[in-house]
This record gives sequence, structure tokens and C-alpha cells, in this order.
Amino acid sequence: MNTIQWFPGHMAKARRQVTEKLHLVDIVIELLDARLPLSSRNPMMNDIVKDKPRLILLTKSDLADEQVTTEWKAYFSEQGIHVLPIDAQSGKGVNQIVPQCERVLAPLFAAREKKGIKSRKFRVMVVGIPNVGKSTIINRLAKRNATVTGDRPGVTKAQQWIRVGQTMEILDTPGILWPKFDDPTVGMRLAVSGAIKGEILPIDEVAFYALTFLAERYPTALMERYKLNDVASLDRVELMEEIGKKRGCLIRGGEVDYEKAAEIILTDFRAGRIGRITLEKPEDWLKEEGNADETDHSRD
Repeated sequence: MNTIQWFPGHMAKARRQVTEKLHLVDIVIELLDARLPLSSRNPMMNDIVKDKPRLILLTKSDLADEQVTTEWKAYFSEQGIHVLPIDAQSGKGVNQIVPQCERVLAPLFAAREKKGIKSRKFRVMVVGIPNVGKSTIINRLAKRNATVTGDRPGVTKAQQWIRVGQTMEILDTPGILWPKFDDPTVGMRLAVSGAIKGEILPIDEVAFYALTFLAERYPTALMERYKLNDVASLDRVELMEEIGKKRGCLIRGGEVDYEKAAEIILTDFRAGRIGRITLEKPEDWLKEEGNADETDHSRD
């Protein structure tokens, strides 16, 4: 699969807005999808945020494999990055966000106090790719519908300041994707999760990727969801056909409607109906980086 190019005008504008407003905030809260933490991490973000204090929230942790989330927490902690798993829908972990921000900002508060600067509300910028749950988390923190939410990428369109209690103000920002996905696997993971729009990649190819991954990493969950007797001996097309038949995705002549079957599979995955699934582990990225290095050396 070729490099996926997608950088709409509003995404370029969003990056400029984040860069221009960064000096107004004390800390950046970066939201990553717990099911694909590094694939959902904008590689431009480090350049944009630079040395600003940062807290990572692993959103949608209720949909992710708990054991793998533990591995991701250790991965980020080893890099000295503060991380907190969050389930915005139920509110689990949301009440820890403000205290965690205060811990991250403790050195800044101490420096201000030493200079005799009167304490004020600390200001936060919330960043992340589309559909990672920014609006839902902000509304939970604000305890009101302070932002527009939706299941389509890019629903949050403009920046706004939102007060949270007596101690924090949040600058919400539009979701930022990056210009292209050089690694097709990253694009596929994002497509499976629903982070990029459906028209960017063919839905059947996205579902085929999901099936191949599930058959390898979560075969029991796949078999239980679709009442399959076996997945190991079936290729991805055969799996799609079996699921399509069981779900009545048939067209004239009894053939499987692949697009309808693909929609069912992806909808089930995104809703957590197949189970708590994580699309990548830290070790996957280490392997991919190693393979990339070998490829580079082979060209020398």
C-alpha cells in the first residue's frame, strides 16, 4: 500500500493555531487512543509543543486490552512522561486529571512562589488527533456541555477557553492529523479505530486488516463474537465470507456483500463488541523501528 496523503486545509490551520497559542498555557494535555497509542500520536507534536510540561491521557481505555495498557504505561513512564489511562464515557480516571496536572506543574508553581508571583488558575491546552475523545473529556471536567462532540473526525472546529472549577482553564483545539502516513500500518490502525475518514481508505481493505490482526492476536474473541469454529485455517477473505454469511450480508446469487460485512466488523470493533482490543504493543514499534533501520542500511 502506498503512502497515505491527507492534510486538509483546516488541519494546517489547526497546527498554526496551536503553535500561536502555546505561550498562553502552562501545560499541554496530549490525548492518545489507548488502543493505538503511538499510531495515534502526532509525530509533529514534539516539535510543536517543545519543552512545555506535558501529561498524556490514554483515552478509550475501557475499549483497550488492560494488560497491554499496563505495558504502555510502563513504556511512557520509562521516558519520564506522565501518563494516565482515562475512560471518558464512564468518567473513570477523569477526577485524577487536575491533581496529576498539579503534580506535573509543581516545579513551576514553586518557581513562581519563589519570585513572589501570586498563584492563578493554571492554563491547559488539550491536543490530539480527531476522534480521540477530547470533547467528551473536556465536558466531563467542566461538568457541562462546553464543547461539541461527535463520532466524526474533526467535529471540534474552533479554539475556546473553558473554565474547570477554581483552578484550571482549558484551551480546546481542533484535532490535528499529520500530512501523510509513511507507514501504511499506522494508517490502517487509525482507519480501524475510526480516526480518519472512511473515504480515505477502502472499507473492505480496512476490515481485512482488522480481521488479519484479530485472527492473530485475539482469535478467541473473534470466534466468540461471530460464532466461528476456527480462524487459524482461514485467510482474511474466507473470514469475511464466514462472518458475512452468519450476519446475512448476502446479495443476489447468495454471494457475500463485502462492504456490508466490513461495516459490521468495524462498527463492532469500535463499539468494543468484539472485546477489549489493543492494535499495537510497545514491542511492535521496536520491531518496526528495527526493520526500518535494516532497510536503511541495506541501501548504503
